[in-house]
Amino acid sequence: MPDNKKHGSSNRTITFFVCFLAALAGLLFGLDIGVIAGALPFIAHEFQISAHQQEWVVSTMMFGAAVGAVGSGWLSFRLGRKYSLMTGSVLFVVGSLASAFAPNVEVLFISRVLLGLAVGIASYTAPLYLSEIAPERIRGSMISMYQLMITIGILGAYLSDTAFSYTGAWRWMLGIITLPAILLLIGVFFLPDSPRWFAARRRFHDAERVLLRLRDSSAEAKRELEEIRESLKVKQTGWALFRENHNFRRAVFLGVLLQVMQQFTGMNVIMYYAPKIFELAGYSNTTEQMWGTVIVGLTNVLATFIAIGLVDRWGRKPTLILGFIVMASGMGILGTMMHTGIASPAAQYFAVAMLLMFIIGFAMSAGPLIWVLCSEIQPLKGRDFGITCSTATNWIANMIVGATFLTMLNTLGNAWTFWVYAGLNLIFIILTLALVPETKHVSLERIERNLMKGRPLREIGANL
Repeated sequence: MPDNKKHGSSNRTITFFVCFLAALAGLLFGLDIGVIAGALPFIAHEFQISAHQQEWVVSTMMFGAAVGAVGSGWLSFRLGRKYSLMTGSVLFVVGSLASAFAPNVEVLFISRVLLGLAVGIASYTAPLYLSEIAPERIRGSMISMYQLMITIGILGAYLSDTAFSYTGAWRWMLGIITLPAILLLIGVFFLPDSPRWFAARRRFHDAERVLLRLRDSSAEAKRELEEIRESLKVKQTGWALFRENHNFRRAVFLGVLLQVMQQFTGMNVIMYYAPKIFELAGYSNTTEQMWGTVIVGLTNVLATFIAIGLVDRWGRKPTLILGFIVMASGMGILGTMMHTGIASPAAQYFAVAMLLMFIIGFAMSAGPLIWVLCSEIQPLKGRDFGITCSTATNWIANMIVGATFLTMLNTLGNAWTFWVYAGLNLIFIILTLALVPETKHVSLERIERNLMKGRPLREIGANL
C-alpha cells in the first residue's frame, strides 16, 4: 500500500510538472502581448517612424498569430502536441532575438510576424495539450492556470519594460523574453506527448505508457484509455459538417461573433498602447506612464480571479452583461473627460480609475468567458473546426484593433475614439441578450442536442 501511495505521489508530481511547462507557453504568450506597450515609444523615437508604422509594429504579431492559429490544427495533428509546442518554442527564441537585434523597422516587422506564429501555435496547442494531459479532477484549474499565466506574462512584461525604460533600452525589453523561451524549449524536450494524440494515431501502447506515468493508478489509466478509444469513434468532419448543416454553421458564426465582441471591447488597445493612453490622461512623464502601465497589468491579473469565482455561480451570460456595462461606462466616462479636458490632479486620478474599472470589467467577463463559451457551443464532430475558426477570428480582429487605434485618435480625436468603443460595448450587451446562451451546469451533450434540434442560439443551454 505505501508503494502505491508513493507511486501516486510521484505521478502527481510529473503531472504538475507537465502542466506547468505547458502553462509556461501562456506566460510567453502574455510577455509577447505586453512587451510592445513599453517598447513602442522608444522604437518610434529611434527609427523615426509614423503613427501608421507604429500600428504595424504592434499588429504584425497579430497577423502571424492568425496564421499560426489556422495552421496549428494541422501541425498539432501531424507532429503531435509536444512537437507543436517545441516548434512554437523555437519561434519564440528566434523571434525574440531577431526583434532585439533588428537594424530597421522592416526587420522588426518580420521578427514580430515570427513571434506571432509562435503565439498562434501556443494559443491553440497549449490549452489543447493541457486538456488532454491533466486528470479530470484538476483539468479546469490547469486550464484556468494557463489563462492566469497569460495575464501574469503581460504584467511581467510591463514590469520589465518599466525597469528598462529609465535607460530607454527597448532592445533589452524585447530580448529578455528569450530567457523564458529557452527555458520552455528545454522543458518541452522532457514532456510526453498527449495520450489522446497517440491513440488517434493508433499507437495505443504508447498512449497507455504515458497514462501510467501521469495517473495515480493503473486502473485509472486503463479506464481513461478506454474512454479515449470510445471518443475517437466520433470522427471530426468539421468542413463537411459546416457545408451541410445549418445548425453547425450557426454555432461557428456565434463563436466568430463572440471573438469579434471580445476584441472590439477595446481591451487590447489598452494592452498595446497603455503609455499613450496615460499620456492622453495627462501623465506626460515617461516614468508615470510606465508605472501606470504596471498598475494596468496588475489589475488585469487580480480581476481574472473574479471571473474564476463568478463563472459557475452567476453563470456566463449575466457575468458577460455586467462586464459589458462596466466597460461601456469606463470608456464612455473616459471619453467625456478627454472631451472636457483633464487638467487637475484629481481629474487625472479619476481618469485612471475609469481605465482600471474598464479593465476589471473585461478581466471578469469577456476576457476568460468568451473562450469558455467558444469551447462549449461547438458540437463534438465539428469542435476542432469551430474552435480553429473562432481562434483565428480572435487574432484577425486583434490585428484590426491594433492597426487602427492611432489612426482613430488622429482622425476622430481622443474623445470620439473612446466613445466609439463605449458604443460598441453597448451594442454587445444587446447581442449577448439576443444570441448568447447560458451554459452554466449544462452538459456539452445537451448543448449539442439543443443546437442540432434548431433551437434559438440563446436557448441551446436550456436544461429542458
